[in-house]
Amino acid sequence: MNRTFRFYKTEEQKWFVDLPEWTKSVVDLEMVEGADTMLDKVSGNKNECYLKMSDEPIKGADRMKLVKDRTNCQLGGGDYIMETYKGKAFNHKLWLCSVTESVFGDLPEVIYVDYPVKSDQKD
Repeated sequence: MNRTFRFYKTEEQKWFVDLPEWTKSVVDLEMVEGADTMLDKVSGNKNECYLKMSDEPIKGADRMKLVKDRTNCQLGGGDYIMETYKGKAFNHKLWLCSVTESVFGDLPEVIYVDYPVKSDQKD
């Protein structure tokens, strides 16, 4: 799976992933437990950003490595470490909920992250 996702921050300062195909509660799409602060960083503290994410290697991409699988726990999803940000050491801990499993079809051992520049966004 290789897809570009839009993330947006609400007036309440909560981050969400934009998944138009999601039919369950929008609350499930909130980015929390470190994913929110990672998005603050990659967005440059703006209210929107785009991330190209893949379970297949992307040349020059950063990596989020699975460190704890929570699929058999109440929370679901998994704990990840974002090892680098734009090639520099970052080692940021974050939790990605079970929506990750729906998007990828499973819980990837590694998620590759790249930062496409949209026409309305500067790098």
